[in-house]
Amino acid sequence: MARKILDGSAAVCLLLIFLGSSWTQRADGAHISEQTQEKQSQSVAELIRQVEAPQVPNRQGLDGLTLQEMMAKLHTPGVSLAVIKDFKVQWAKGYGVADVKTGRPVEVDTLFQAASISKPTTAMAALKYVQDGRFSLDDDVNKLLKSWHVPESEFTREQPVTPRSLFSHTSGADDGFGFPGYAPSAPLPTMVQILNGEKPSNVGPVKFVRVPYQGYKYSGGGIEIMELALTELLGKPFAEMMQSTLLGPLGMTNSTYQQPLPEAMAAHAAHAHGENGEALDAPWHVYAEQAAAGLWTTPSDLAQVAIELQRALQGRSGKVLKQATAREMIAPTGAGPFAVGFQIEQKGQGWYFIHSGGNWGFQCRLLAHVRKGYGVVVMTNSDSGVRVVDEIESRVAHAYGWDTLDKPIFR
Repeated sequence: MARKILDGSAAVCLLLIFLGSSWTQRADGAHISEQTQEKQSQSVAELIRQVEAPQVPNRQGLDGLTLQEMMAKLHTPGVSLAVIKDFKVQWAKGYGVADVKTGRPVEVDTLFQAASISKPTTAMAALKYVQDGRFSLDDDVNKLLKSWHVPESEFTREQPVTPRSLFSHTSGADDGFGFPGYAPSAPLPTMVQILNGEKPSNVGPVKFVRVPYQGYKYSGGGIEIMELALTELLGKPFAEMMQSTLLGPLGMTNSTYQQPLPEAMAAHAAHAHGENGEALDAPWHVYAEQAAAGLWTTPSDLAQVAIELQRALQGRSGKVLKQATAREMIAPTGAGPFAVGFQIEQKGQGWYFIHSGGNWGFQCRLLAHVRKGYGVVVMTNSDSGVRVVDEIESRVAHAYGWDTLDKPIFR
Protein backbone atom coordinates (compact mmCIF):
# COMPACT_ATOMS: atom_id res chain seq x y z
CA MET A 1 0.00 0.00 0.00
CA ALA A 2 1.37 3.43 -0.89
CA ARG A 3 1.55 5.98 1.90
CA LYS A 4 1.91 9.75 2.38
CA ILE A 5 2.75 11.55 -0.84
CA LEU A 6 4.98 14.57 -0.23
CA ASP A 7 4.59 17.19 -3.00
CA GLY A 8 7.33 19.80 -2.79
CA SER A 9 5.36 22.32 -4.87
CA ALA A 10 2.63 22.45 -2.24
CA ALA A 11 4.80 22.37 0.88
CA VAL A 12 4.66 25.03 3.60
CA CYS A 13 1.78 26.89 2.00
CA LEU A 14 0.70 30.40 3.03
CA LEU A 15 -2.70 31.47 1.79
CA LEU A 16 -2.94 35.08 0.59
CA ILE A 17 -5.92 37.00 -0.65
CA PHE A 18 -4.92 39.39 -3.44
CA LEU A 19 -7.23 41.29 -5.81
CA GLY A 20 -10.03 38.86 -5.17
CA SER A 21 -7.93 35.83 -6.15
CA SER A 22 -6.40 33.13 -3.96
CA TRP A 23 -2.62 32.80 -4.12
CA THR A 24 -0.20 30.39 -2.48
CA GLN A 25 3.38 31.00 -1.38
CA ARG A 26 5.60 28.00 -2.05
CA ALA A 27 8.48 26.94 0.17
CA ASP A 28 10.91 28.65 -2.25
CA GLY A 29 9.10 31.98 -1.84
CA ALA A 30 7.41 32.10 -5.25
CA HIS A 31 3.70 32.95 -5.46
CA ILE A 32 1.39 30.89 -7.63
CA SER A 33 -2.33 30.97 -8.14
CA GLU A 34 -4.52 28.14 -6.92
CA GLN A 35 -5.30 27.31 -10.54
CA THR A 36 -1.58 27.01 -11.34
CA GLN A 37 -1.03 25.00 -8.19
CA GLU A 38 -3.81 22.61 -9.18
CA LYS A 39 -2.26 22.12 -12.63
CA GLN A 40 1.11 21.42 -11.05
CA SER A 41 -0.45 18.91 -8.65
CA GLN A 42 -2.18 17.20 -11.57
CA SER A 43 1.13 17.10 -13.43
CA VAL A 44 2.92 15.53 -10.46
CA ALA A 45 0.10 13.01 -10.04
CA GLU A 46 0.48 12.00 -13.69
CA LEU A 47 4.23 11.56 -13.30
CA ILE A 48 3.67 9.38 -10.22
CA ARG A 49 1.14 7.34 -12.19
CA GLN A 50 3.67 6.80 -14.98
CA VAL A 51 6.23 5.48 -12.51
CA GLU A 52 3.73 3.20 -10.77
CA ALA A 53 1.84 1.85 -13.78
CA PRO A 54 2.83 -0.75 -16.38
CA GLN A 55 5.18 0.89 -18.86
CA VAL A 56 4.13 2.09 -22.29
CA PRO A 57 5.48 0.95 -24.66
CA ASN A 58 6.05 -2.43 -23.06
CA ARG A 59 9.61 -3.46 -23.93
CA GLN A 60 9.38 -6.68 -21.95
CA GLY A 61 11.30 -7.34 -18.76
CA LEU A 62 9.32 -5.87 -15.87
CA ASP A 63 7.52 -3.28 -18.03
CA GLY A 64 4.19 -5.08 -17.86
CA LEU A 65 4.01 -4.90 -14.06
CA THR A 66 2.85 -2.16 -11.75
CA LEU A 67 5.39 -1.00 -9.20
CA GLN A 68 3.72 -3.01 -6.45
CA GLU A 69 3.46 -6.12 -8.66
CA MET A 70 7.17 -5.74 -9.38
CA MET A 71 7.93 -5.50 -5.64
CA ALA A 72 6.04 -8.74 -5.05
CA LYS A 73 7.77 -10.53 -7.93
CA LEU A 74 11.19 -9.44 -6.70
CA HIS A 75 10.46 -10.21 -3.02
CA THR A 76 10.94 -6.66 -1.78
CA PRO A 77 8.56 -5.88 1.10
CA GLY A 78 9.13 -2.12 1.30
CA VAL A 79 10.28 0.73 -0.96
CA SER A 80 10.62 4.45 -0.36
CA LEU A 81 11.66 7.01 -2.95
CA ALA A 82 12.11 10.73 -3.46
CA VAL A 83 12.26 12.45 -6.84
CA ILE A 84 14.32 15.61 -7.28
CA LYS A 85 13.30 18.21 -9.86
CA ASP A 86 14.46 21.83 -10.19
CA PHE A 87 16.84 21.46 -7.24
CA LYS A 88 14.17 20.35 -4.75
CA VAL A 89 12.23 17.25 -3.77
CA GLN A 90 9.15 17.31 -5.99
CA TRP A 91 7.52 14.24 -4.48
CA ALA A 92 8.25 11.32 -2.19
CA LYS A 93 6.27 8.20 -1.44
CA GLY A 94 6.44 4.93 0.48
CA TYR A 95 5.20 1.53 -0.73
CA GLY A 96 4.66 -1.81 0.95
CA VAL A 97 5.61 -2.69 4.51
CA ALA A 98 8.48 -1.76 6.79
CA ASP A 99 8.21 -5.11 8.59
CA VAL A 100 6.54 -8.24 7.20
CA LYS A 101 5.87 -9.57 10.70
CA THR A 102 3.63 -6.69 11.75
CA GLY A 103 2.53 -5.31 8.37
CA ARG A 104 3.55 -1.81 9.47
CA PRO A 105 3.45 0.33 6.30
CA VAL A 106 6.34 2.27 4.80
CA GLU A 107 5.75 6.00 5.27
CA VAL A 108 7.81 8.85 3.80
CA ASP A 109 9.44 9.27 7.23
CA THR A 110 10.31 5.57 7.64
CA LEU A 111 14.06 5.23 8.22
CA PHE A 112 16.21 2.94 6.10
CA GLN A 113 19.89 2.09 6.29
CA ALA A 114 21.78 4.12 3.69
CA ALA A 115 24.61 1.58 3.82
CA SER A 116 27.49 2.75 1.60
CA ILE A 117 25.78 6.03 0.71
CA SER A 118 27.09 6.90 4.18
CA LYS A 119 30.49 7.32 2.48
CA PRO A 120 29.81 10.32 0.17
CA THR A 121 27.73 11.90 2.92
CA THR A 122 30.78 11.64 5.19
CA ALA A 123 32.94 13.07 2.39
CA MET A 124 30.66 16.11 2.11
CA ALA A 125 31.07 16.81 5.83
CA ALA A 126 34.84 16.39 5.56
CA LEU A 127 34.91 18.91 2.71
CA LYS A 128 33.35 21.48 5.00
CA TYR A 129 36.47 21.26 7.16
CA VAL A 130 38.71 21.39 4.09
CA GLN A 131 36.79 24.52 3.10
CA ASP A 132 37.39 25.97 6.57
CA GLY A 133 41.13 25.33 6.29
CA ARG A 134 41.36 22.57 8.92
CA PHE A 135 43.18 20.25 6.51
CA SER A 136 43.78 19.67 2.81
CA LEU A 137 42.56 16.84 0.62
CA ASP A 138 46.18 16.32 -0.39
CA ASP A 139 47.68 16.24 3.11
CA ASP A 140 49.40 13.11 4.36
CA VAL A 141 46.54 11.53 6.34
CA ASN A 142 49.02 10.47 9.02
CA LYS A 143 49.28 14.14 10.01
CA LEU A 144 45.62 13.98 11.06
CA LEU A 145 45.82 10.64 12.91
CA LYS A 146 46.94 10.03 16.50
CA SER A 147 46.04 6.50 17.68
CA TRP A 148 46.71 4.66 14.41
CA HIS A 149 48.81 5.39 11.33
CA VAL A 150 49.12 4.17 7.77
CA PRO A 151 52.31 2.07 7.92
CA GLU A 152 55.32 3.43 6.08
CA SER A 153 56.33 1.24 3.14
CA GLU A 154 57.78 1.35 -0.34
CA PHE A 155 54.26 2.26 -1.52
CA THR A 156 53.97 5.46 0.52
CA ARG A 157 57.49 6.91 0.59
CA GLU A 158 57.07 9.18 -2.44
CA GLN A 159 53.29 9.64 -2.45
CA PRO A 160 51.59 9.52 0.96
CA VAL A 161 48.06 8.30 1.48
CA THR A 162 45.78 11.36 1.43
CA PRO A 163 42.13 12.12 2.22
CA ARG A 164 41.54 12.53 -1.53
CA SER A 165 42.88 9.05 -2.25
CA LEU A 166 40.91 7.50 0.61
CA PHE A 167 37.59 9.08 -0.41
CA SER A 168 38.14 8.07 -4.07
CA HIS A 169 39.22 4.48 -3.29
CA THR A 170 42.62 5.02 -4.91
CA SER A 171 44.78 4.98 -1.76
CA GLY A 172 46.28 1.55 -2.33
CA ALA A 173 44.17 0.01 0.44
CA ASP A 174 43.32 -3.55 -0.55
CA ASP A 175 40.56 -4.58 1.86
CA GLY A 176 37.59 -4.38 -0.49
CA PHE A 177 35.18 -4.06 2.50
CA GLY A 178 31.87 -4.41 2.42
CA PHE A 179 31.04 -4.61 6.15
CA PRO A 180 28.62 -7.31 7.36
CA GLY A 181 27.62 -5.45 10.53
CA TYR A 182 26.98 -6.91 13.98
CA ALA A 183 24.01 -8.49 15.69
CA PRO A 184 22.28 -5.97 18.00
CA SER A 185 23.50 -7.84 21.10
CA ALA A 186 27.10 -8.29 19.91
CA PRO A 187 30.03 -6.26 21.30
CA LEU A 188 31.26 -3.55 18.94
CA PRO A 189 34.91 -3.00 18.06
CA THR A 190 36.75 0.29 18.35
CA MET A 191 37.96 2.05 15.21
CA VAL A 192 41.56 0.92 15.82
CA GLN A 193 40.38 -2.69 16.25
CA ILE A 194 38.53 -2.44 12.93
CA LEU A 195 41.60 -1.08 11.11
CA ASN A 196 43.85 -3.74 12.65
CA GLY A 197 41.38 -6.58 12.14
CA GLU A 198 41.35 -7.35 15.89
CA LYS A 199 38.45 -8.95 17.74
CA PRO A 200 35.60 -8.23 18.15
CA SER A 201 35.96 -6.86 14.59
CA ASN A 202 34.51 -9.34 12.07
CA VAL A 203 36.68 -8.22 9.13
CA GLY A 204 40.38 -8.41 8.37
CA PRO A 205 42.95 -5.61 8.69
CA VAL A 206 43.30 -2.71 6.28
CA LYS A 207 46.50 -3.24 4.28
CA PHE A 208 48.17 -1.10 1.63
CA VAL A 209 49.58 -2.96 -1.37
CA ARG A 210 50.09 -0.35 -4.12
CA VAL A 211 51.15 3.24 -4.63
CA PRO A 212 48.32 5.78 -4.12
CA TYR A 213 46.53 6.77 -7.34
CA GLN A 214 48.04 3.81 -9.22
CA GLY A 215 44.66 2.12 -9.47
CA TYR A 216 41.14 1.88 -8.07
CA LYS A 217 39.84 -0.69 -5.59
CA TYR A 218 36.76 -0.04 -3.48
CA SER A 219 37.84 0.24 0.15
CA GLY A 220 35.46 0.57 3.04
CA GLY A 221 38.48 0.38 5.31
CA GLY A 222 39.87 3.53 3.71
CA ILE A 223 36.72 5.43 4.67
CA GLU A 224 37.14 4.19 8.23
CA ILE A 225 40.61 5.71 8.29
CA MET A 226 38.95 9.02 7.46
CA GLU A 227 36.39 8.49 10.24
CA LEU A 228 39.22 8.08 12.74
CA ALA A 229 41.07 11.08 11.29
CA LEU A 230 38.00 13.34 11.55
CA THR A 231 37.16 12.32 15.11
CA GLU A 232 40.75 12.79 16.28
CA LEU A 233 41.17 16.09 14.45
CA LEU A 234 37.91 17.57 15.72
CA GLY A 235 37.75 15.93 19.16
CA LYS A 236 34.09 14.91 18.75
CA PRO A 237 32.27 11.57 18.48
CA PHE A 238 31.61 10.87 14.82
CA ALA A 239 27.78 10.86 14.97
CA GLU A 240 27.80 14.14 16.89
CA MET A 241 30.16 15.71 14.36
CA MET A 242 28.00 14.60 11.42
CA GLN A 243 24.88 15.97 13.10
CA SER A 244 26.33 19.43 13.71
CA THR A 245 28.28 19.67 10.44
CA LEU A 246 25.86 18.25 7.88
CA LEU A 247 22.62 16.60 9.00
CA GLY A 248 21.46 19.60 11.04
CA PRO A 249 22.41 22.31 8.51
CA LEU A 250 20.74 20.38 5.66
CA GLY A 251 17.53 19.87 7.65
CA MET A 252 17.89 16.08 7.69
CA THR A 253 15.63 15.67 10.71
CA ASN A 254 14.97 11.95 10.14
CA SER A 255 18.65 10.98 9.93
CA THR A 256 21.40 9.87 12.29
CA TYR A 257 24.80 8.20 12.26
CA GLN A 258 24.30 6.93 15.81
CA GLN A 259 24.95 3.22 16.18
CA PRO A 260 23.05 1.44 17.63
CA LEU A 261 19.99 3.32 16.41
CA PRO A 262 18.48 5.39 19.27
CA GLU A 263 15.38 3.80 20.76
CA ALA A 264 13.23 6.85 19.98
CA MET A 265 13.97 6.41 16.26
CA ALA A 266 13.77 2.62 16.14
CA ALA A 267 9.96 2.58 16.04
CA HIS A 268 10.11 4.45 12.72
CA ALA A 269 12.77 2.21 11.13
CA ALA A 270 12.31 -0.40 8.42
CA HIS A 271 13.40 -3.94 9.24
CA ALA A 272 15.86 -6.01 7.23
CA HIS A 273 14.60 -8.78 4.94
CA GLY A 274 16.33 -11.53 2.97
CA GLU A 275 16.50 -12.47 -0.71
CA ASN A 276 13.00 -13.95 -0.64
CA GLY A 277 11.47 -11.10 1.32
CA GLU A 278 11.56 -13.03 4.59
CA ALA A 279 12.15 -11.42 7.97
CA LEU A 280 15.70 -12.00 9.15
CA ASP A 281 16.75 -13.12 12.62
CA ALA A 282 17.23 -9.53 13.85
CA PRO A 283 15.46 -6.33 12.84
CA TRP A 284 18.79 -5.02 11.47
CA HIS A 285 22.52 -5.16 12.01
CA VAL A 286 24.50 -2.54 13.90
CA TYR A 287 27.45 -0.88 12.12
CA ALA A 288 30.41 0.23 14.19
CA GLU A 289 31.82 1.45 10.86
CA GLN A 290 29.70 4.60 10.95
CA ALA A 291 31.36 6.62 8.18
CA ALA A 292 31.27 3.72 5.75
CA ALA A 293 27.90 2.16 6.53
CA GLY A 294 26.19 3.70 9.57
CA LEU A 295 23.72 6.31 8.29
CA TRP A 296 20.01 5.82 9.00
CA THR A 297 17.89 8.16 6.87
CA THR A 298 14.95 8.59 4.48
CA PRO A 299 14.99 9.27 0.73
CA SER A 300 13.66 12.80 1.31
CA ASP A 301 16.48 13.52 3.76
CA LEU A 302 19.15 11.86 1.63
CA ALA A 303 17.99 13.89 -1.36
CA GLN A 304 19.13 16.98 0.55
CA VAL A 305 22.73 15.80 0.17
CA ALA A 306 22.28 15.59 -3.61
CA ILE A 307 20.51 18.97 -3.75
CA GLU A 308 23.24 20.63 -1.67
CA LEU A 309 25.87 19.42 -4.12
CA GLN A 310 23.78 20.37 -7.17
CA ARG A 311 23.10 23.87 -5.88
CA ALA A 312 26.70 24.47 -4.84
CA LEU A 313 27.94 23.35 -8.26
CA GLN A 314 25.66 25.96 -9.81
CA GLY A 315 27.26 28.64 -7.64
CA ARG A 316 24.10 29.10 -5.59
CA SER A 317 24.36 29.71 -1.87
CA GLY A 318 24.89 26.31 -0.29
CA LYS A 319 24.17 25.50 3.32
CA VAL A 320 27.48 23.64 3.68
CA LEU A 321 29.57 23.75 0.48
CA LYS A 322 30.97 26.50 -1.68
CA GLN A 323 31.25 25.99 -5.43
CA ALA A 324 35.00 25.33 -5.52
CA THR A 325 34.70 22.75 -2.74
CA ALA A 326 31.70 21.08 -4.35
CA ARG A 327 33.68 20.53 -7.54
CA GLU A 328 35.94 18.14 -5.66
CA MET A 329 32.96 15.78 -5.37
CA ILE A 330 32.62 15.48 -9.16
CA ALA A 331 36.31 15.55 -10.17
CA PRO A 332 37.73 12.01 -10.59
CA THR A 333 41.32 11.63 -9.42
CA GLY A 334 42.59 10.08 -12.68
CA ALA A 335 42.25 6.45 -11.61
CA GLY A 336 38.87 4.77 -11.35
CA PRO A 337 35.34 6.19 -11.47
CA PHE A 338 35.25 8.02 -8.11
CA ALA A 339 35.76 11.64 -7.20
CA VAL A 340 35.81 12.66 -3.52
CA GLY A 341 32.90 10.56 -2.31
CA PHE A 342 30.71 10.00 -5.35
CA GLN A 343 31.10 7.87 -8.44
CA ILE A 344 30.84 9.99 -11.61
CA GLU A 345 29.30 8.44 -14.69
CA GLN A 346 28.07 9.46 -18.12
CA LYS A 347 24.61 8.02 -18.77
CA GLY A 348 23.30 8.78 -22.23
CA GLN A 349 24.11 12.43 -22.84
CA GLY A 350 24.24 13.41 -19.17
CA TRP A 351 26.77 13.28 -16.37
CA TYR A 352 25.60 12.02 -12.98
CA PHE A 353 26.95 11.53 -9.48
CA ILE A 354 25.95 8.18 -8.03
CA HIS A 355 26.36 5.96 -5.01
CA SER A 356 24.70 2.65 -4.22
CA GLY A 357 24.42 0.98 -0.85
CA GLY A 358 23.90 -2.55 0.43
CA ASN A 359 23.78 -3.50 4.10
CA TRP A 360 22.42 -6.70 5.62
CA GLY A 361 18.76 -6.70 4.49
CA PHE A 362 18.84 -3.26 2.78
CA GLN A 363 19.60 -1.98 -0.76
CA CYS A 364 19.50 1.63 -1.99
CA ARG A 365 20.87 4.16 -4.49
CA LEU A 366 21.23 7.91 -4.96
CA LEU A 367 21.51 9.20 -8.54
CA ALA A 368 21.53 12.90 -9.46
CA HIS A 369 22.49 15.05 -12.44
CA VAL A 370 25.62 17.17 -12.13
CA ARG A 371 24.00 20.24 -13.73
CA LYS A 372 20.30 19.90 -14.39
CA GLY A 373 18.84 19.76 -10.89
CA TYR A 374 17.11 16.40 -11.08
CA GLY A 375 17.64 12.95 -9.60
CA VAL A 376 16.13 10.16 -7.54
CA VAL A 377 16.80 8.35 -4.26
CA VAL A 378 15.39 4.83 -3.82
CA MET A 379 15.66 2.79 -0.61
CA THR A 380 14.47 -0.78 0.03
CA ASN A 381 14.41 -3.19 2.97
CA SER A 382 15.41 -6.39 1.17
CA ASP A 383 18.59 -8.10 0.00
CA SER A 384 16.85 -8.46 -3.38
CA GLY A 385 15.98 -4.77 -3.60
CA VAL A 386 18.64 -3.75 -6.12
CA ARG A 387 16.52 -4.87 -9.10
CA VAL A 388 13.61 -2.80 -7.83
CA VAL A 389 15.98 0.17 -7.47
CA ASP A 390 17.17 -0.30 -11.07
CA GLU A 391 13.63 -0.45 -12.42
CA ILE A 392 12.33 2.57 -10.49
CA GLU A 393 15.35 4.61 -11.57
CA SER A 394 14.62 3.71 -15.20
CA ARG A 395 10.92 4.53 -14.85
CA VAL A 396 11.63 7.93 -13.32
CA ALA A 397 14.10 8.71 -16.11
CA HIS A 398 11.48 7.85 -18.76
CA ALA A 399 8.63 9.71 -17.04
CA TYR A 400 10.71 12.88 -16.71
CA GLY A 401 12.56 12.63 -20.02
CA TRP A 402 16.05 12.65 -18.49
CA ASP A 403 19.05 13.05 -20.77
CA THR A 404 20.01 9.43 -20.04
CA LEU A 405 17.65 8.83 -22.99
CA ASP A 406 19.07 11.54 -25.30
CA LYS A 407 21.03 10.79 -28.45
CA PRO A 408 24.07 12.87 -29.44
CA ILE A 409 23.26 16.14 -31.21
CA PHE A 410 23.47 15.56 -34.97
CA ARG A 411 26.45 17.21 -36.67
